[in-house]
Amino acid sequence: MISVKPKILNRGFLATLINLRESPVGLIGAAIVLFWVVMAVFAPLIAPYDPLAIQTPFAKPGTSAPDGGLFLLGTDQKGRDVLSRIIWGSRTVLIYAPLATFCAYMIGIAMGLAAGYRRGWVDIFLSRMGDIILSFPVLILYIIAIQQFGRSNLNIVIAIIFASAPGIMRIVRGLTLEIREREYVAAAQVRGEPNWWVMIVEILPNARGPLIVDSCLRIGYVIITIGILGFLGLGLTPPDPEWGGMINQGRQVALMFPHMTLFPAIALSTLVLGFNLMADGLRETSLKD
Repeated sequence: MISVKPKILNRGFLATLINLRESPVGLIGAAIVLFWVVMAVFAPLIAPYDPLAIQTPFAKPGTSAPDGGLFLLGTDQKGRDVLSRIIWGSRTVLIYAPLATFCAYMIGIAMGLAAGYRRGWVDIFLSRMGDIILSFPVLILYIIAIQQFGRSNLNIVIAIIFASAPGIMRIVRGLTLEIREREYVAAAQVRGEPNWWVMIVEILPNARGPLIVDSCLRIGYVIITIGILGFLGLGLTPPDPEWGGMINQGRQVALMFPHMTLFPAIALSTLVLGFNLMADGLRETSLKD
């Protein structure tokens, strides 16, 4: 019996994150992401006010609140505390962006493994489907899907999955085409292992390094997408705070009250920057192996 032990070319997810400490850039990104994760998890304890509470409209940053406190980042046109809404908005974006990305990866990985390993008509069919979807501008796909099926949190997640999965499939397919020629894959085939075993146990673990890096970048893209949809009035359903929607609500009075758009934009930018820096750090550490 032929037995070749597979060589794991890429480290596991946890080991990859632990070795992120070797990259200063990656550490900065991880610190930024961790900051917003803490804000999201402990939003009920950290936020000074109820994000939906109506108090003093158009209060500028540092204005005294009726209860004796401070509106550190001011209030919006309805008198809601901007800081509290930003903190609660981090919970919204950090729930739906990773959820949509994870689901897109599950579908994209399944399609990419099948296309790259089975080849033939399966590869042709899945690749052509992906090409058709990727030929449309992504933002237009989002808008059409949301307007067609209605505005809801679930529909936004489905639209992101639909538009993101083909790109992930292409990455996984390319990695699978390379890894399927390795000796340990041939040994598994000779042993009579089923196709699903070869794809999941032998191929996928050796492709996870590039996928982890891409997932960090893709979460950043999804966060931007959710922000853009919110700015266009197609985002997550109100009245829950959402950064893109906050920017949209303050844009008409941005010259007189810039804090209403500036601080949500900074929050959105820093979170995306954090994931991008993490991706750079993961790529940097992977090149050292």
